[in-house]
Amino acid sequence: MRCVYTDHALGGTPTGGENPMSVHIDFETPADVQDMVYEFVKKIDKEGGSHFKKGMNEVIKVCERGDAKLVIMAENVNPGEMMVPIPMICKERGIPYIYVKDQSYLGEAAGLPVGRPTSAIAVIEMDGAADEFKAVVASANELAGN
Repeated sequence: MRCVYTDHALGGTPTGGENPMSVHIDFETPADVQDMVYEFVKKIDKEGGSHFKKGMNEVIKVCERGDAKLVIMAENVNPGEMMVPIPMICKERGIPYIYVKDQSYLGEAAGLPVGRPTSAIAVIEMDGAADEFKAVVASANELAGN
C-alpha cells in the first residue's frame, strides 16, 4: 500500500509521491537512540505508578499544563497531520521531544497490551531512571539542534 502525503506549503495538495518522513517529524532519530528510548520507557513502566501519559490527547494536555518532562512520538502515525500540534507545543514550552519508528512497539514498551499502539507518550516522572532520562534528553536536544 502506498501512502500519499500532502505538502502543506502547497495548500495541502498531494505531492504525488511517497514521503519517508511524515509531516509531524522534525528530525530523524537513529536506530541506536530509538533503542535507548524504548529501554528508558520500559524501565520507567516497571517502576509502576503514573510516570507517563499515553496517547495524543493526554500528551497535549500535560504539555499545555507544563507537566511533561519529555515527549516521545511514533513516526508511523496515520494520518501524521494529527500529530502536528505536539512538536509545536513542545517548542513553545521548552519540552524536549524525540521520535521512534513504531507506535505498536512504543505502546508495548509503555506497558500496554500487545497490539495496542500509542501515538505518543509524555514522561511526567522518571524515578529510578534519571541517568537514562538525561541521556535521552541529551540525544533529543542534539537531534533537534538545541
